[in-house]
Amino acid sequence: MNINKRLEDRRYITGFDGIRTLAVIGVILYHLFPNIMHGGYLGVPIFFAVSGYLITDLLRQEWLQTDTIDVKGFYIRRMKRLYPGLIAMLILSSAYIVLFQKDLLNNLRSVFASSVFYYNNWWQIFKGFSYFDRFATQSPFTHIWSLAVEAQNYLVWPLLFIVLKKYVKHSGKIFALIMGATVISGLLMAVLFTPGSDPTRVYYGTDTRLFSILMGSGLAFVWPSYRLKEEIPAKARNLLNGVGIASLVVLSASFLFLADRYSFVYYGGMFIVSIFATLLVAVTAHPGADVNRWLTNPVFTWIGKRSYGIYLYQFPVMIFYEAKIKNLSDHVLLHSLIELALILGISELSYRFIEKPLGKFYYKYTWFAIKDFFKKPWFTSAKITTVICTVFTCFALYGLAIAPSNEVTADQKQLQKTIEENKKKAEERKAAEKAKNEGKTTESTEQSAKAPEINVDLTAEEIKKAQGMEITAFGDSVVLDAAAGLQEIFPKIIVDGEVGRQLYESAPTIQKLDKDKLLKDNVLVGLGTNGSFTEAQFDEFMTAIGTKRKVYWINVRVPTRRWQNEVNTMLDNMKTKYKNLTVIDWYNYSNAHEDWFYEDRVHPNVDGQVKYSNFIAKEILK
Repeated sequence: MNINKRLEDRRYITGFDGIRTLAVIGVILYHLFPNIMHGGYLGVPIFFAVSGYLITDLLRQEWLQTDTIDVKGFYIRRMKRLYPGLIAMLILSSAYIVLFQKDLLNNLRSVFASSVFYYNNWWQIFKGFSYFDRFATQSPFTHIWSLAVEAQNYLVWPLLFIVLKKYVKHSGKIFALIMGATVISGLLMAVLFTPGSDPTRVYYGTDTRLFSILMGSGLAFVWPSYRLKEEIPAKARNLLNGVGIASLVVLSASFLFLADRYSFVYYGGMFIVSIFATLLVAVTAHPGADVNRWLTNPVFTWIGKRSYGIYLYQFPVMIFYEAKIKNLSDHVLLHSLIELALILGISELSYRFIEKPLGKFYYKYTWFAIKDFFKKPWFTSAKITTVICTVFTCFALYGLAIAPSNEVTADQKQLQKTIEENKKKAEERKAAEKAKNEGKTTESTEQSAKAPEINVDLTAEEIKKAQGMEITAFGDSVVLDAAAGLQEIFPKIIVDGEVGRQLYESAPTIQKLDKDKLLKDNVLVGLGTNGSFTEAQFDEFMTAIGTKRKVYWINVRVPTRRWQNEVNTMLDNMKTKYKNLTVIDWYNYSNAHEDWFYEDRVHPNVDGQVKYSNFIAKEILK
């Protein structure tokens, strides 16, 4: 039998478009509304499970009818399916960067190459990039990591499939071997994960993410679609439907509640989610169950067929659009709807004019197609599309030619240098204070109080009060950025800052500071730059500080991020709940002064650091 004919005539499982829809909705909403769709990133293992099942099921059908696998044909089909959309997205995004956002040119060649040759996940790992850093300028190509994981599987799996079918043969034994590899992959994620550290390595790694694809692949050996019967007993139908409903409930709950910061995610949580994703795939594939019908409707079919393009264009649209918005936080819902419309619109164009026609194109007839192309009238959709693509390609090639590698701007260098120097001084000050508390030094070894060298707008009485005031400053990179100025005004200040620090992970650090007697009666807090927090997380943090200490909390100015207003509203609400809490309104004081900030519009520059330190000191000394 002709393999191509078999591939065309196979049963199309429409419910898989529904599963893809649920997965891509989770991923999109995770990026648009991370504080609502906490676990939307789990749409990726759902994609993996569907992909693993479909690919292996097709290989099994081919082997059954031909006793071999056309590996070359497999690779060509995968390339025809994946490359047109990917290359188009890379070219369009690169052209946009050249024309409108040159700050993203850095490392463009490496990004392009790692994306085209599908090693982007490892490239990002070795470069030390973080998927979870909500504040750092994100690349419009960050999400390509998952396509790399899938493509690496596509490269190896048909060859391994042939080996398994020739030498192991029995489907049950093959299934057992695949499940063994699945467990090893899941264990690797758990072993390589370090609580409290950035989990990007285990999140991106092929070795630590392969279990989701392997589950789908293993399922195809014990649950092949061509052997599933439509006519089954009522009890079996009800059981399958129950499993399908339970899987949908678990996956939906995971999308809403299983945040990426939980250690449980990497200690088996994602593995469990992948199991339920695989169960949903199994029930949907069975023609005797009703789940396939439930997941089949015009909306799900439309989104499901375009899910690849939607996934491809989500990050470029979000990164490019949000870079042009002056204050994203003021109209989050409106801007999110605009972004969603842009993603869907561009994905439709990609599907209609690039993915679908090129996916069905017979490339061996390219020369005849080129000759026929020039014979047609100029005002046809094919020629207009070609002209537009050619123009964008020229801009993209220019961008690749001029793109720098590992470039750091003058502002970035200055900010990095300031933070590093201030952190070093802060650590030295903490060490000296700790030594004094342990009786290893005396008061005479401490830094003597002196008038601040920076230009302070303080009275002599305020300066004197500040010099004798014991205070602990706890925060993120913004606090570290201005730490030197604060130490000039408050010589006895203890500064504990970390780049990227979030409130939800900070309570244990506060407790340690308290244990080491480094948590003074006055606590200055600068958290919220890197993400919002819940009231429960705020309560946990305040409980760690205690009710007897006075807490001064600096609100945030993060105009390019969605959570700015959410954080500041939360702080205003907490003022009435905690009598020992004073909110310092840095946002309203500084918001009109763009000249006080570096290009990221968040960290105070050299002049802004003076303004920041003066304002904070004034508020504390009131």
